[in-house]
Amino acid sequence: MIDRETPAVVAFLGGGVLALLLAVPYLAWSYRRRGEFGLGHMVLALGCLVYALALWTYTLLPVPDTTPEWCARHATEPQLRPFQFLSDIRAEATGPGLGALLRNGALQQVVLNVALFVPLGMFGRHLFRLRPLVVVAAGFGMSLFIECTQLTGVWGLFGCSYRLFDVDDLLVNTTGAVLGVVMAPALRLVPWQRVRLAPTEPRPVTTRRRLLGAFLDALFVTLLSGVLLAGRAVVALLRHHRADPDPDLDWLLSYAIPVAALLLFVPLAGRGATMGQRIVLLAPVGPDGEPPSSWRLLLRFAGGTGGYFTLVSCGLDFAAMVFVLVSLVLLWRPRDHRGLSGLVSGLRVIDARARRVKEAETEDGAMARG
Repeated sequence: MIDRETPAVVAFLGGGVLALLLAVPYLAWSYRRRGEFGLGHMVLALGCLVYALALWTYTLLPVPDTTPEWCARHATEPQLRPFQFLSDIRAEATGPGLGALLRNGALQQVVLNVALFVPLGMFGRHLFRLRPLVVVAAGFGMSLFIECTQLTGVWGLFGCSYRLFDVDDLLVNTTGAVLGVVMAPALRLVPWQRVRLAPTEPRPVTTRRRLLGAFLDALFVTLLSGVLLAGRAVVALLRHHRADPDPDLDWLLSYAIPVAALLLFVPLAGRGATMGQRIVLLAPVGPDGEPPSSWRLLLRFAGGTGGYFTLVSCGLDFAAMVFVLVSLVLLWRPRDHRGLSGLVSGLRVIDARARRVKEAETEDGAMARG
């Protein structure tokens, strides 16, 4: 694998891992700052994340074995002559014509350094809404930081400088940031990123939103299950015992405790919403439009995940599968998307902002009467 491919692979793999870790914080931020989840905005945010890693990998990787012998053989001096790249392009010219120009290694390096900072200008201007001069200054500052990092061997972490400090890189990188600012309007063409309502304005409750909240709840249950199982293994290790298989304990740690804690006790301790529903700004309400009572939340749990795991624990796998299918159909088909658990408990789900608006109006009315 050649050097230009290695940083790209590292950037995409690292970006994918970071995207998984940051997905929940991003969703919470998106619903509160933008009012909704936009697929186009998510794609741009993911692209920005991968680009940030690419900027790091292309400027620092691959890292050689900087032994004293290697440093003695590959010692470099900073290139401090502006526009030296023009002389380098002429020196590496192999003949006339466009084909020879495109094969010129020095020209390819300049084009790559310009292209490397074009996304910085585009993301800075479109995604972060920074002013053009701020974006260009950020491009110059980032380029200077990278060059100094290369000059100092990653600030002394390595035995010597294994990349060349080149003042021309400051010029061409900043040029790339300028071009990115000019090209930033092209990112508006990415669909599903425009927000038509204010972030505080309630949105309709859709099937996609309900499923997203349910997916986040399943993710939290899985994470808590993993933490509990890992804790059990650590305790066994500290006691110098092997964590022998215990089906009953494993079932408690994997399913019963996480499900009860996150999908029953958390809603009971709050105003009825699970953690996943809170992230996507959903709120359950009773028939009177008020926060649900405890007995309705217990019925909702029995008609939802509680009922499913009861069937599974009793060995009724086919019934559990039918239970899930019925729940999904009822989550999608009725216009209020209440699902099976909502029908059993008499609860429906609304946008949490709508409840806040109603509570604010009620409070204002009480103050006016007072």
